[in-house]
Amino acid sequence: MNEQVVELLQNYKPYAFAISIVINIIISIFGLVPSLFLTAANLVVFGFWKGTLVSFIGEGLGAVVSFIIYRKGLRKVAETKVFHRPLVRRLLEVEGKQAFMLVLSLRLLPFVPSGVITFFAAIGKMTLMIFALSSTLGKLPALLLEAYTANHMIQWTWQGKVILAVLAMILLISVLKGLYKKT
Repeated sequence: MNEQVVELLQNYKPYAFAISIVINIIISIFGLVPSLFLTAANLVVFGFWKGTLVSFIGEGLGAVVSFIIYRKGLRKVAETKVFHRPLVRRLLEVEGKQAFMLVLSLRLLPFVPSGVITFFAAIGKMTLMIFALSSTLGKLPALLLEAYTANHMIQWTWQGKVILAVLAMILLISVLKGLYKKT
C-alpha cells in the first residue's frame, strides 16, 4: 500500500500536501487503521522534516474531524448498558484538566489505537477544544517516534532491521497467543 500512496503523491505533486491530509483524515475516521504507511510515504515524498510536519498536521486535523463525526453520530452509544460500568463511566465523565491529561497521556502511548481514544473522548463530556489541544500535543512525540521508525525502515539501516524484527516478533507472539487460547 505504501508504494501506491507514494506514487499517488508523486503523480499529483502540486496537490500532494492536501491529498496526504485527506488520506490522514480518512484513516482517523476509520480509527483502527495504522498511519505508519502514510507517514512513511510522506517521508519518501517530502523528506524527513516536511513529511513529519505533513503527517502531524494530517493526524491533528484527522483527530478533530473524527471527534466531531463521532460526537454527532455515536453520542447515544454512551447511553447503552455496556457504558454503565463504573470504570467506563469514570472515563466518559472526565472533564477539564483531568480530560486533558488523560488524552495527552494516552496519545503518548504509540500502540493505543487513536480511534479508541477519539471515540471515548467524543462520547464523553470532553470539550472539542480540550480534546484538540491534548490530542495534538500528545501526538507530537508519538509521531516523531513513528517517523523515526519509518525512516529507518525505509533507509534499511541496522536500526530499521531491529525495529522490523521486534515488530515481527510481537506479531508472531500475538498470533501464537491467539491460537493457544483457541485450543
